[in-house]
Amino acid sequence: MEKRKILVVDDESRMRKLVKDFLVMNNYDVVEACDGEEALDKFYADKNIDLIILDVMMPKMDGWQVAKEIRLNSKVPIIMLTAKDSEKDELTGFNIGVDEYISKPFSPKILVARVGAILRRTLPEENVVIETAGISIDRTARTVTIDGKPIELSYKEFELLNYFVDHKGIALSRENILNNVWNYDYYGDARTIDTHVKKLRSKLGKKGECIKTVWGMGYKFEA
Repeated sequence: MEKRKILVVDDESRMRKLVKDFLVMNNYDVVEACDGEEALDKFYADKNIDLIILDVMMPKMDGWQVAKEIRLNSKVPIIMLTAKDSEKDELTGFNIGVDEYISKPFSPKILVARVGAILRRTLPEENVVIETAGISIDRTARTVTIDGKPIELSYKEFELLNYFVDHKGIALSRENILNNVWNYDYYGDARTIDTHVKKLRSKLGKKGECIKTVWGMGYKFEA
């Protein structure tokens, strides 16, 4: 199977080397960029980038600007890897459309595990279209329509909606959702779930009412 290709963007050469070494050890191809402008140049020049690991504080163009630009043209998964670890910064990342937000210092092994978890979900899958409550999910094309009208979801919002629909009528704890949608232990940080559910509800419009809050526990999808 062809290696998956990761674009690593950081202005610190030692940080790029650390991340690259662990990714290469786990059989990934790595493309490096030292600032935001170079990152965009390399991303648009190479049509085979499968995932981006992106720092925030960089010269010429910061990570927020890079992520916004890429989201205008692509749904490629983005992991923000940054020393900016406040709740405001994390929410900014998710609002832009990044898929993961990892604070420095970090465990390289955990980073590689999260990269693998995201990429496993982007592999081609069986052609399946799921329809419920006027919501149609094409899992091969990774598109969603509501009453025939397409809506734009981020990578993680799409995965979250799929998980809700697959477990329709079942009360799901935040921990359960994190472990299955994010595919790793997120140490009980409920902000990630609540932020994504809020955005998903908004994008679903009236259909967002299908996602019920189970107070003190999590959420439940009811058609």
